Amino acid sequence: MKLFINLLLSILLFSFMGCQNSKPPIKKNSTTNEVKHATGFSLKNYDDFSIVTVSNPWPNSNKTFTYVLHKKNSIIPDSLKQFQHIQIPIKNIVVTSTTHIPSLEMLDVTEKLIGFPNLNYISSEKVRARIEEKKIKELGSNQSLNTEALIDMQPEVIIGYGIDNSNPTLDNLQKSGLKVVLNGDWNEQSPLGKAEWIKLFGALFDKQTLANSLFKNIEHEYTTTLSLVKNSAQKPSILAGALYEDKWYLPQGESWGAQFLANAGGNYLLQQTKGTGSLALSFEEVIEKGLNADFWIGPGQFTSLADLAKASENYTKFKAYKTKNIYTFSAKKGKTGGVIYYELAPNRPDIVLKDLVKILHPDLLPNHTLYFFQKLN
Repeated sequence: MKLFINLLLSILLFSFMGCQNSKPPIKKNSTTNEVKHATGFSLKNYDDFSIVTVSNPWPNSNKTFTYVLHKKNSIIPDSLKQFQHIQIPIKNIVVTSTTHIPSLEMLDVTEKLIGFPNLNYISSEKVRARIEEKKIKELGSNQSLNTEALIDMQPEVIIGYGIDNSNPTLDNLQKSGLKVVLNGDWNEQSPLGKAEWIKLFGALFDKQTLANSLFKNIEHEYTTTLSLVKNSAQKPSILAGALYEDKWYLPQGESWGAQFLANAGGNYLLQQTKGTGSLALSFEEVIEKGLNADFWIGPGQFTSLADLAKASENYTKFKAYKTKNIYTFSAKKGKTGGVIYYELAPNRPDIVLKDLVKILHPDLLPNHTLYFFQKLN
């Protein structure tokens, strides 16, 4: 099952309520959304508070979540009292996904993290050091968070995420008086959209200026790299994914992973398919399309040519296998075995893109050294 989850992961990755009758009035017309690329949340700053609206925390969500962030003794309009209030900067936090960890590290607030489910999943060296010092509490699993421990800890904020419209564990925590903020980074489909969720953490820790600066740099690096391949005449063909049992899983054409391949100047062979999830094809369907693909990117959990051949002789039939043009992100792991890519890549799409451009068009980035990806030997 773990291999299956890893494979899928590899393929993959309020409206502001009117301020009628509010006192004092909110300067709505003078406030702009600080979020440019992410589609699942907005952040608007007012004189005495900020409003975060999470509108798309999971696919087909029918709920919108509003959070009012304010400093001590701020005056909040009556019209906003129905929403969850959070005093900033928060002094401690519990997060529930490894994709939340890089934002804490980039904002230099890892010492604020006091709890996490499945501590072994975390790869960040800085956070692992605090785990070994017993400063971060194990909270079980996301499916069954240790609610008793959380109530005892009384974190100022729990960053949770939902899979669908039913999240009983998070609902129960809120009923117990704990403040839960939903993070929908995983549901974003654009590389820069996922990374922009660092602004949510910046707002919670009253570090918006730093968060904006960090994201702006990522955005600049990403778009600069994008411009390098814009006029490239060569578009190497790309195969992706691998077999699990009798199905070959690979990204759909509109997915996060497929966008990277296209933005890196590649011709992903399933680019024309619709959808943002994954495809499950037979081996025969894949070999028909990908037999002569120039590159094979992200072959599941496999990290060597020998492992691929041992798993199935069919893998050796592909041109990319014969020319050894297969690259994986599964080889680079943290101290407890977590794949670094899963934790860090959503926050650093600029590095992912540079890696892929280096693989597909090495002459365009001669000085870049692969960070996430490794060639199979």
